[in-house]
Amino acid sequence: MIKTDKIAIVTGAGSGVGKASSMALAAEGWTLVLAGRRPEPLNEVASEIEALGGKAIAVPTNVGDPASVHELFETTQSRYGRLDLLFNNAGTNAPGVSLEELTYEQWINVVSINLTGVFLCTQEAFNIMKSQSPMGGRIINNGSVSAHVPRPGSAPYTATKHAVTGLTRSTSLDGRKYNIACGQIDIGNALTEMAARMTKGVPQANGSTEIEPVMDVSNVAQTIVHMSSLPAGANVQFVTVMATKMPFIGRG
Repeated sequence: MIKTDKIAIVTGAGSGVGKASSMALAAEGWTLVLAGRRPEPLNEVASEIEALGGKAIAVPTNVGDPASVHELFETTQSRYGRLDLLFNNAGTNAPGVSLEELTYEQWINVVSINLTGVFLCTQEAFNIMKSQSPMGGRIINNGSVSAHVPRPGSAPYTATKHAVTGLTRSTSLDGRKYNIACGQIDIGNALTEMAARMTKGVPQANGSTEIEPVMDVSNVAQTIVHMSSLPAGANVQFVTVMATKMPFIGRG
């Protein structure tokens, strides 16, 4: 383990991209604050990091709840005194049904986690990063290839990921005066629990169902490590990391 005094919050850290990125950051010496709804997976990730000689704490958090988010960042600041990196990774989806079949509750749940959660965490990060010494930090938002093109039956997920792109741009602009850099990683078909269905067949824009290529989630984690390792004067604004042969580029 590399030794450093840099502090990172990762949301949705209990599984998938969040877990892989947390483990990779810990290997580079980052101290991790692991956030997510379920305490058991968070505690397991923290234990794995510590077993490898790293440092991590688990803070159960609902990113859609302002009080819960405030407690996450207050805990981080009181324990470590600063925040150097926020990875806004937590996300959820609604059932893959036609737009007219979605319920209001399904729509609001996705918006609450995927968009409002990113805003709330970003706002709290700003309050710490602009006040610490040295001032500044880095925020990375988890977008998606859905931030560019939709899948069938993905209205709430696609809408929120488009909105995250706008929030990334606004965060970059508003963060300049505080030395806060913000970038976005758009991920396509990383093999996680959420993406496992790709290997069994998913609906395509032409109405067919096809098995799609996937990539190992470590490719995402290493990209997060690269983005986080840049000096304050450099930023990866947007990056797409995807399975090479997934049906993203081209026409159907």
